[in-house]
Amino acid sequence: MFTHILKLTYRNILRHRSSFFINLVGLSTGLACSFLIYLWINDEVGFDKFHENSAQIYQIMESSEENDQIRVQESTQGLLAQTMAKELPEVEKAVNIMNLSKQGYKITLENDLKTSNSYGIFAENGFFDIFTFPLIEGTKNDALNEKEAIVLSEKVAIELFGSPEAAIGKPVKWALFGQNQTSRCTGVFEDLPQNSTLQFDYVLTGQKLLEDIWTNGQKWWNQGTNTYLLLNPKTDIAAFNKKIERFVDKYDEGNIFSLSVRPYSSVHLYDHYEEGKQEGGGIEYVKMFSIIAILVLVIAGVNFMNLSTARASRRLKEIGIKKAIGSTRKSLIFQFLVESITMSVLSCLLAILLIALAIPQFNFITGKELAFDFNSNTLLTLLGLSVMTGLFSGSYPAFYLSGFDPVATLKGRLKGKLGELFVRKGLVIFQFTISLVLIISVFIIRRQIHYAESKPSGYNKENVAYFNLDGRVFEKQETFIKDVGQIPGVKSTGLLSETLLSESGGSSTYGIGWPGDDPEKNIDFIVRSVNEGALKTLGIEMEEGKAFSKELGANENYLLFNETAIKTMGLKNPVGTKVVIWGEEKSILGVVKDFHTASLHKEIKPLVFRYSPNAMELGLVKIESGKEQAVLGEIESLYKSYNPGFVFTFNFFDEAYKAQYLTEVRVAKLSSYFAGLAILISCLGLLGLAAFNTEIRAKEIGVRKVLGASSLGIMRLLTFDFLKLVLISVFISVPISAYFMDGWLSQFVYKIGLEWWVFALAGCMALCIAMLTVGFLSFKTSIMNPVKSLKSE
Repeated sequence: MFTHILKLTYRNILRHRSSFFINLVGLSTGLACSFLIYLWINDEVGFDKFHENSAQIYQIMESSEENDQIRVQESTQGLLAQTMAKELPEVEKAVNIMNLSKQGYKITLENDLKTSNSYGIFAENGFFDIFTFPLIEGTKNDALNEKEAIVLSEKVAIELFGSPEAAIGKPVKWALFGQNQTSRCTGVFEDLPQNSTLQFDYVLTGQKLLEDIWTNGQKWWNQGTNTYLLLNPKTDIAAFNKKIERFVDKYDEGNIFSLSVRPYSSVHLYDHYEEGKQEGGGIEYVKMFSIIAILVLVIAGVNFMNLSTARASRRLKEIGIKKAIGSTRKSLIFQFLVESITMSVLSCLLAILLIALAIPQFNFITGKELAFDFNSNTLLTLLGLSVMTGLFSGSYPAFYLSGFDPVATLKGRLKGKLGELFVRKGLVIFQFTISLVLIISVFIIRRQIHYAESKPSGYNKENVAYFNLDGRVFEKQETFIKDVGQIPGVKSTGLLSETLLSESGGSSTYGIGWPGDDPEKNIDFIVRSVNEGALKTLGIEMEEGKAFSKELGANENYLLFNETAIKTMGLKNPVGTKVVIWGEEKSILGVVKDFHTASLHKEIKPLVFRYSPNAMELGLVKIESGKEQAVLGEIESLYKSYNPGFVFTFNFFDEAYKAQYLTEVRVAKLSSYFAGLAILISCLGLLGLAAFNTEIRAKEIGVRKVLGASSLGIMRLLTFDFLKLVLISVFISVPISAYFMDGWLSQFVYKIGLEWWVFALAGCMALCIAMLTVGFLSFKTSIMNPVKSLKSE
């Protein structure tokens, strides 16, 4: 029986080649698209799940009420981990980590012969027990035991020493905050997987950090590290959160922080907080693309349903004869389902080829390293996906066709014709509604990204480069930056403590007091140190007062605040007002206009500039347009004359600013491709239905032409019904897309509005595409010789 069904399937394919081609292309494209999304989602969901104890790893979060809002942050006290490990029986191990990449510090490691410019972390002993980063050389119990130890990644060990084995026991020189240090390599770990939230190239010891680099980390009133716990698997998390809520009180009485934990494996997908609660983040894009994958597959399946039911009249006699000689409805349903699954499996084979061709470009767009391996799991997933698609696509035609009355079918009468027509039109509306929702969404996402990138940030990003000050450049930074200013093509220079672009705000303080300060309103000020040239180089404008200058003399006695800070402080005439920062009295010299230190996802925060001409970490240079390459080459030569063997690296502020929206840019690109595929598949279905419609109306068209109907009139007759369906789709898609896009835009503090013309433009595009799809076929039919169609059987 099965062989017989396959033969029938083969004959039907030969008989209806156009329908077969449309179904094959539609289903294979839908399967390929859905499987690529599956690979992406699988990678996103798998972030940080590779750790052996991932279910037991938690991160400490600190929440505080600031200016009537609940703020949640990762920064914790430097002594928190070791104290919790001692006092809480639920904590099996604990570790503090200072992530230098989050602070914007990229330091140069050297071994006298070679250098490596890399991001790293400081971590306490026990780090490799909590996190599964396998060691190639050394042991996890001893790697961070010594204060002067350093553990390198495989890549850095090869860069510096030629091999991981050769690195063990060798000295590694480095410098941070102007302090020259030498550590001994005690281990080498495998290069980190891409789906690890923590990304670093070396690990230095927490003991070194607290005792020599960041001594304030031993003070309970200071935060800067991230704390991770390995909890007993039987720990009641709700009870544990209640237990640690005011844990810091016994060490810092009167502090404003409440503690809680979040699963470490949730960090990547749930990094947004609303009113102190973990609400979402990357998971929203996982949900969105999951829905897109399903909808694209459904659109492809709808084509199969539509064309199968449309061609039902061609199979009436086959069904009638089979029923007359004893075939049951179950056997007919089985036959049609086998046909649809066969079609789906054939589409799966083509989809495999499409995936193999598309995955390099897909990886380029997503920034991932996904692999399409032909292993059993991959093939079973694809096969399962294709079988489910086949069952879904063939279900309606199977039950619909098998339900015909045998007498009526043998006489050529199709029972339930109006119902079938209604369903078929409904499916076309459904297809185009989904496609239009995707198109409108892409328009709005792209407009928001353009708005974010083009909205004035409040400072001049164009042609402003910044670079780390290492080694002797750090020691003689004023001399160095003065030399940079003499290079032809350099418009201005400056020094900055750390980058302005920081989602977390970077360095900040609660320790500022002013006249009328309300102690109940905790305000966290972003703090940046600058020299005289920094604000000019960045083009930050003054709202009132004066900026730091050499003529002023004792700049150290003054502070600059941004507009948001002054509003938050409630100061009416701020210039000249005395304020206290960290116990020292200063005067407000001026107020700078607001500018964005983070992406448009976040509101502008209170900020204070303090003057500090020494001990800066970043150099700034404003370059004349068109001379960037030459100037940077000169700076590199100058930098290497101060630091022989060091690597000179730089970034442009405008590129760093755009990088904040990298996720949204990738989402927009992917959505554009998927929207294009959805509309392509929908148009294939529309083309198939239009072809069938003109085929069954051939005699009618011939009669109309004989009676004097014009070609234009015939075209209008054939296209109007389809365009009407697309127009209905436009009206349905507008409120749906508006609802979802309004939700997406809500994650931005600064955003565009939902303007009517975006929806109108998408609707016009859909109508034009549908017109082109159906119009060519209608035109071809309208100019046919009527004698030909009237003679055809």
